Amino acid sequence: MRRLRLLSIVFGLTLLAATVAVAADPPKPDVKGLWFVTDFPSVNARPGEPATLKLKLQNYNLPPERAALSIRNLPEGWQARFLGGGLPVAAAVPGTNESVNLLLRIDVPTGAPARNQTLLLEANAATARSELPIDVVLSDELPARVSLKPKLPSLSGTSRTSFDFQLTVGNDSGKDLLVRVAAEAPRNFQTSFTEGFGSQEISSVPIEAGQTKDLKIKVTPPGDVPAGDYRVVAVVSAEGAKAEAPLTLNVTGQPKLKLTGADGRLSGSAEAGRATPITLTVSNDGTLPTEEVELGGTPPTDWKVEFNPKKIDRLGPGEKREVQALLTPTSKAIAGDYMTSFRASAKGDSSSADYRVTVTTSTMWGAVGIAVIAAALLVVVGAVARFGRR
Repeated sequence: MRRLRLLSIVFGLTLLAATVAVAADPPKPDVKGLWFVTDFPSVNARPGEPATLKLKLQNYNLPPERAALSIRNLPEGWQARFLGGGLPVAAAVPGTNESVNLLLRIDVPTGAPARNQTLLLEANAATARSELPIDVVLSDELPARVSLKPKLPSLSGTSRTSFDFQLTVGNDSGKDLLVRVAAEAPRNFQTSFTEGFGSQEISSVPIEAGQTKDLKIKVTPPGDVPAGDYRVVAVVSAEGAKAEAPLTLNVTGQPKLKLTGADGRLSGSAEAGRATPITLTVSNDGTLPTEEVELGGTPPTDWKVEFNPKKIDRLGPGEKREVQALLTPTSKAIAGDYMTSFRASAKGDSSSADYRVTVTTSTMWGAVGIAVIAAALLVVVGAVARFGRR
């Protein structure tokens, strides 16, 4: 009894595994042969212009073999050829259950009668052959048509931001076009176009019939532009066709620090070893207030600099504040010109100014030097007067 149960379980598991295997690997359709395949077995053509049609030569369950390609029913004066890899070809070898991509190019002569034609495409191999009728419809020239679609039509940033808009340009015509690109922007706004993943600026781009290309327009506002919304219009055109896409730049405000000396002067004098007050002006020329503005400086070696106040809690747009920098040159400083760098920094912005300091030495040391020289002269004169008599 136990052995019978075990056999039943094994049989059930085997049957389940077989069912799963069949479900996971459905049977392949019983198709065998050589086939021309295309999505659109009819093409519009205009006299004097080439027309193209994408094809595939598909091998279903046959060994690979050479298939000669030919075109029948070609009217007088017409030209047609198969292209593979961009070059004219006369034969193809598709692998088993694989296909070869082909392109059919048709050239209709100028002045050809306006009537439809049916071309017969043939592929002949040793063990199989395929035929495909292609209707060629002669039509008058249609006007060019282009489209333009932004991925994100509105972006936000500060006046220091470069706004990059992604665009998709479409050629909705039946022929290849050279599409020109341009932009209408506010005064002093800089614009430039590049391909989607390129860096080279472009003014036009070729687009094949029925295809699209991704472009990028970079918009840089002037640094002093006030906060607000600004409109830029991207424009594409070709052979009289035109498409536009409005884009919006939301420029947010930002602080802009400026540090300078009193009355704009950035030079002064100081005495070696003695503290000298220097008046500086910190201003916010931006459109947003800034907070916790810290003051600092980089003086020459062994010099000291202190600020009063050391920090400005808040500085509104257009507001100015005077601060004192107490600069002390080293007592060993030699008379001459020195450079000290002052800076004001806050979150998101900073400013610096180079201040030229002319150092002078103390007059006391000059008086001491004169006294020493005078004493030395008196000693010399006394010695000459005393020993000269003898």
